[in-house]
Amino acid sequence: MRPLAAEDLDWVRDLLVQKWQSPKIVRRGVMCYADQLPGFVAFHGERRVGLFTYRVDDGECEIVTLNSLEEGMGVGSSPIETVRSTALSNKCSRIWLITTNDNTPALRFYQKRGFVLAALYRNAIEQSHKIKPEIPRVGLDGLPLRDEIELEMTL
Repeated sequence: MRPLAAEDLDWVRDLLVQKWQSPKIVRRGVMCYADQLPGFVAFHGERRVGLFTYRVDDGECEIVTLNSLEEGMGVGSSPIETVRSTALSNKCSRIWLITTNDNTPALRFYQKRGFVLAALYRNAIEQSHKIKPEIPRVGLDGLPLRDEIELEMTL
């Protein structure tokens, strides 16, 4: 794993479009461009197999995107330790992220790694659709995309 570099930008944008419909990420009614954030790229040999983006603001570290292209290789777990180190070096009090009500794999993944449920934003996806209309209405397992769920790890 290494920090994102300029030569990764096209790949980052392509991956964000593939996984998130665009580089625009909306959470809690706020939009950011994940392709403009710091992050890390995971490799298997010479091949890129994961992307992780984050932002540090006001003493908190937010995981904005985490995508593993190959399961079972630690592509998701390694960035958690990396972001924890980054957050601690920036004197952050917590690491947090938003996922959606349909994303049970992410809810399982983060809780197994020490994150706890911090907040439920009911019907938040309605607001997000106004900012990013390309968000699908139906998510994983045919569940309607409706709510945002905040998870956190205090440091």
